[in-house]
Amino acid sequence: MISPDLSRRDFVTRVSLAGAATALGSAALPVHAAAAEPRFKIIAFTKPFRTLNATQTAELVADVGWDGVELPVRTKDGQITPEKVEDELPQFVEALRARQREVAIITTDITAVTPAAEKVLRTASRLGLKRYRLGFFNYAKDKPIPEQLNQVGAQLRELAALNKDLGLQAGFQNHSGDSRVGAPIWDIWTMIKDLDPKAMGICFDIGHATIEGGLAWPTHFRLAAPHLTAVFVKDFRWQKTGKDWKAAWCPLGEGMVNRDFFKRLQATNYTGPICQHHEYELGENDAMRAHFKKDLATLREWLKGV
Repeated sequence: MISPDLSRRDFVTRVSLAGAATALGSAALPVHAAAAEPRFKIIAFTKPFRTLNATQTAELVADVGWDGVELPVRTKDGQITPEKVEDELPQFVEALRARQREVAIITTDITAVTPAAEKVLRTASRLGLKRYRLGFFNYAKDKPIPEQLNQVGAQLRELAALNKDLGLQAGFQNHSGDSRVGAPIWDIWTMIKDLDPKAMGICFDIGHATIEGGLAWPTHFRLAAPHLTAVFVKDFRWQKTGKDWKAAWCPLGEGMVNRDFFKRLQATNYTGPICQHHEYELGENDAMRAHFKKDLATLREWLKGV
């Protein structure tokens, strides 16, 4: 992973240069020429660099050019464990805010209202955070699907009520897989269609939607669009392994995800974060940063071109 010592030296240099550039730029521009605020904040899921501490994470995010992060606060693949959320989440929020970045979303294990879930959510609310991603729900193969959707739906209703009290918005991610509740977008819509979108919505993942939807992903997006909490972006291509075809994650623009998705996104009323996910092999240190910057440049180009 990234060397902490190198990162700190780089950070001091970059902050000094950035401060000088900002001062010069501000002096050269008249007050009325201030750049318009971008419609979408582009953030990153920190899973690939989850071993970094708060300061190192903020330095990397600022260097790549993201506006913030989706931070995993969960037991598996977490940057913060739920048990330490009260101590460690404030550190990440402070470190990112010091660099004009934000924790835009926390990713959680939460699937129901429990004391552990309330601890995480109340901490997030106290810190002024607004969005979180739910944990995963999986179908049991020995029970009827409608019965299971009713059960998950009841849990979501309870969470939505808690979210409303705390000023939070949950997002249910559509994730591909034959056992995943929500792999078909209709699953999620069926359960949340009568809930307040400000309390319970969808983290729409165009990569997983393309895997599951094939040519039908535009229809699935139309269904999800009024309920968006966040938009997740990653790319894949079909790869034959032995007798089977499997989805292999790849850099943005090198796979099956259609850039026309962003034209459809622009046509909605959505103004929340677009989060880049990186599931392919990234390498370490400079190689990893280079992949991040290349994917970010591709996404910005796609957004600019629609």
